[in-house]
Amino acid sequence: MEIKQINKDVYKKKVNLVIGGFVALLAISSLAFSTLLIVLFGNTEVVPEQSTGNFHWNLIGAVLAVATSLSLLNQIKTRPYMEEVLYVWKLKQLHNKIFRKLKSIKAAASNDDVKALTTLKFYYTTQRQVFELDNNTLTMSSVNKELEAIDQIEVDKSLHLDIASFEEGWIDTY
Repeated sequence: MEIKQINKDVYKKKVNLVIGGFVALLAISSLAFSTLLIVLFGNTEVVPEQSTGNFHWNLIGAVLAVATSLSLLNQIKTRPYMEEVLYVWKLKQLHNKIFRKLKSIKAAASNDDVKALTTLKFYYTTQRQVFELDNNTLTMSSVNKELEAIDQIEVDKSLHLDIASFEEGWIDTY
């Protein structure tokens, strides 16, 4: 997977706009769907101190809003504007996949498995990139320590770990 250089300010602006837009769309469409369903099918009589009995219409409206919002997000995610946001989202998914196998990957790396070492170098390098983009500085020191350890192994064993050659399929072998 190719590691892209992302402008932090552009990324933050776009991710904030996408999140804000999604939340606004979800809120407005929930209200719109629920109101429409209640007007068409609901109980419009209001009896003081009793439920209107429209909970299920509100719930269906919220579910329709989620489905509509996710469908719209799925359609626009391939647009050029979303490139940075989608790249980081895919990296985070890949980090999760690697994290679930991290113990096995580290065990293989301790046995000088080049693919495992390359996977770890890719993992920590891209993790540092994502942490910098998201202003997550709390765990940056541990990521840097892991990268330094991998760099030291690379020097000690005279290896060249090319993270550009990393393939997602390698993870499944551990």
